[in-house]
Amino acid sequence: MQISISQCQFLHLIIKVSKIKKVLEIGTFTGLSTLSMALALPDDGEIIALDKDEKTNKIAVDFFKKSHQDHKIKTIIKPALETLIKIRNEKFDLIFIDADKNNYPNYYELSLSLVPSNGIIVIDNMLWHGDVADSTRNDKQTNTIRDLNTKIQTDSRVDFSLLPFSDGLSFIRKK
Repeated sequence: MQISISQCQFLHLIIKVSKIKKVLEIGTFTGLSTLSMALALPDDGEIIALDKDEKTNKIAVDFFKKSHQDHKIKTIIKPALETLIKIRNEKFDLIFIDADKNNYPNYYELSLSLVPSNGIIVIDNMLWHGDVADSTRNDKQTNTIRDLNTKIQTDSRVDFSLLPFSDGLSFIRKK
C-alpha cells in the first residue's frame, strides 16, 4: 500500500520545481508520500494529510517527528469525503490522491474545486496492476479506475498525462 521510491522522487521534484507551498494528501497510510512531499516544501510550506486509520496515522506522525517535518504537516483522522466538504473553501497548490479507490471519482471532483487554475492533482494506482487494460477484469475497483481514466482524458477542465511508472500516476493540471 506504500508508494514507490520513484513516485516519492517524482512528487518531491514536482513540489520543488513548481514552488508549491500548500499540499493536500488524501490517504496517508504510514506517511512515506507525506514525508517525501514535506521534505520538498519550504519551511513555511504546509501539508494537510487525510486518513481514517488512527493506527497507521500514529506510525506516520512518529516518522514526521523523527524527520523534523512535523511542523509542516497537519493530520486529520476521519473519512476524507467529510473533511473535503468541510475544507471546500481552502485552496491547495497540489493534491495527491492515494486512498480508497471506489471514492476516486468523488475525490477527483472535489479536488478540482480545491485547486486554482494551474493547480496540480496527482492520482496513484491509475494502472491498477495493469487490470484497467484487461477487458476481462470487471471488478468494482478496476471499473471505477478505468472509468475515471476515461473521464479525466476527456475532461475539458484539465490537461492530463498518465505516467506509466510503478502502478501508474495520473498527472493533472487544472486549466
